Amino acid sequence: MKKKELEIILESLESFRYPEVELEQYQTPPPLASELLIFAGLKGDLEGTVYDLGCGTGILAIGAKILGAKNVVGFDIDPKAIAVARRNARKLGLDVEFRVSDIRDVGGRADTVIMNPPFGIKKRHADRIFLDKAMEIGNVIYTIHSAGSRLFVEKFIFPSRITDFMELKIPMKKIYKFHRKDVRYIDVELFRIERV
Repeated sequence: MKKKELEIILESLESFRYPEVELEQYQTPPPLASELLIFAGLKGDLEGTVYDLGCGTGILAIGAKILGAKNVVGFDIDPKAIAVARRNARKLGLDVEFRVSDIRDVGGRADTVIMNPPFGIKKRHADRIFLDKAMEIGNVIYTIHSAGSRLFVEKFIFPSRITDFMELKIPMKKIYKFHRKDVRYIDVELFRIERV
């Protein structure tokens, strides 16, 4: 499947109805989700069990299943987001499991972890909880962070290593009252990590 085809499918998914700013709930933009997922597919990282940590409305988990991941499980603390994710998977006729769970309570093993964790803007170090869990349960991790995070990520995951790194600019739509522009572009970094 081509990146643009996947992006079009992901754009059709339902987003957050009432996003919670404390949880830093933002829909992963379909262009970013497609970039991550197509790259992961080309690397052979979507062939086994895939966990989506902080899955929100399910865009990454659903995209992984579309691209052929065998078992996909999405985890999120917000039951409202999980309800939307389940509706999105049903709409496309996909078998994706979604669980309401605090990320710290996620167990099991995944061949690949995909995630767009909170950037830690509203709750300091929120991203560290996700990185900790990903490093505990996954062999390969794809994670998105705010621009300028590379040094932090490298130190945090050591002795594991970043194998691939991309700098991207993504659109963020106005969803909260404090947003001033309808769309704002922000710089992010996408990492592929192999756990030692």
